[in-house]
Amino acid sequence: MAQLQSVREQRYDQIYPTLDPLEIERVRRFGTVRSFAAGESLWTVGQVAPGLMVILTGKVAVTERDQFDNHKPIGVHGPGNFLGELALLSGRPALVDAITQEPVEALIVPSERLRALMIAEAELGERIMRALILRRVAILQAGIGGPIILGRAENGDVLRLEGFLRRNGHPHQLLNPETDAPAKVLIERFHIDPGQLPIVLCPSGQLLRNPGEAELARCLGLVRPIDPERLYDVVVVGAGPAGLAAAVYAASEGLSVLVLDCRAFGGQAGASARIENYLGFPTGITGLALMARAYNQAQKFGAEIAIPDEATSLAADGPAGPFTLDLQIGERVRARSVVLATGARYRRLDVENLDAFEASSVHYWASPLEARLCANREVALVGAGNSAGQAAVYLASQGAKVYMLVRRSDLAETMSRYLVDRISGLANIEVVTGATISSLEGRDGVLDAVRWRQRGTGQEVRHAINHLFLFIGADPNTDWLKDSEIALDAKGFILTGAEAGAGRHMLETTRSGVFAIGDVRAKSVKRVAAAVGEGAQVVAALHSYLASAEPNFAGYSVQDRAAE
Repeated sequence: MAQLQSVREQRYDQIYPTLDPLEIERVRRFGTVRSFAAGESLWTVGQVAPGLMVILTGKVAVTERDQFDNHKPIGVHGPGNFLGELALLSGRPALVDAITQEPVEALIVPSERLRALMIAEAELGERIMRALILRRVAILQAGIGGPIILGRAENGDVLRLEGFLRRNGHPHQLLNPETDAPAKVLIERFHIDPGQLPIVLCPSGQLLRNPGEAELARCLGLVRPIDPERLYDVVVVGAGPAGLAAAVYAASEGLSVLVLDCRAFGGQAGASARIENYLGFPTGITGLALMARAYNQAQKFGAEIAIPDEATSLAADGPAGPFTLDLQIGERVRARSVVLATGARYRRLDVENLDAFEASSVHYWASPLEARLCANREVALVGAGNSAGQAAVYLASQGAKVYMLVRRSDLAETMSRYLVDRISGLANIEVVTGATISSLEGRDGVLDAVRWRQRGTGQEVRHAINHLFLFIGADPNTDWLKDSEIALDAKGFILTGAEAGAGRHMLETTRSGVFAIGDVRAKSVKRVAAAVGEGAQVVAALHSYLASAEPNFAGYSVQDRAAE
């Protein structure tokens, strides 16, 4: 609770604002008043809360649950305070419990009305939104709420599950059966074979044995069934900078939006240790923090976001839609238009037995999760772009030494000057130019050493290294479009504009009504700012297309608009 206390001490008034009578009256038109008896549960962990609750009279105790389902106090809310955190925006299950200490009268604002409140009452909505975000930050920093993962910290599947939850901004707790007494007690209580670890204990009480991300997300209520009969104005495939920007602008302008992503919000930008050349952040910002703001912003305006939900195919009912997307989990989504923002997949190193170490020792991003494993150790990093530079600087602040392996002769050929200068000023980063990895050594999935060869001399060097980071570029994530009649260039990027056909909008593909933005688009500028710009720009094209194509949706419009 120490970290939670520090956050509360620093920004207590922002985390727990008290609304005055006039502000409560402004909220009243968005909700309804209900009365509750003493000892009544208002919120329950693992269940969807009825909405934002503004306390009018009485007191409510907010508690967290430990590994053994015991309640621990977090705080007490009284008149003028409100219950809620970010889960409210998307209608996801609560992370804490709330129980009345005495008879309570509360004003309840359901999720859909909460979004209306934030837009209609901008100043008051800003205060509420800030509080919801800071409460989630406090929960994350304190390590309370969410599922419990039982397993060794360095286990590949534990890293996978932790990485998924962290990159999606969801709290969790990790218990190591070798060092944490509560883990041993839980293993005995549930009669778990240590060979079956890791396991995940969800807040609902359900026990999952080494689940996939989709199974875990559904157990936590992060993903809900999608209505196959609903026709969205636009489905955005990909929740990176481009996709989230499109979602924010489209939803804020009244379009019904669904965003799909197979892994996490933020894309490659979300994995960046620090972005320092993005407009408006002179001191820099982590990629996860920047993308989390965009993610919350999209939900504020009413965009639905389904993660992880992977699109596997795209088809159309006619030359200009409507469109159907099949999802890996067997569901289908229907849309009047589609925006492809699928970005790219990390390239893998062409070296024998790489896959044997990818679960636990080979990494494609550098987050606090990986830094924890590399604390005070030597690591190797391959790559010479900005992402590689940012990761190297971050890892150097956590580990003993970073060997930065670069095929070229000069970092400045591919990296921004400010990063080159920073790297040259760090004594524990050794840039090895003209180097390529020749082999990996280890056993049982654990890397013991890395060998690399230097061009020119042909000399092979061996270093005892347990963790290898790869930032060697990415390939377009377009394999799933092979039967969609979407034209690609020779490298697999999506053709748009004049290259897609005469009269096409610059972001429109060879299929009318399907647009491509961000890194997946051929000839796009591979920068976060450029991706965000295209995400905003595509919304104007969407409005124009939807207006001209409305006759194509004559059989859907009345029914679906009414449902929306």
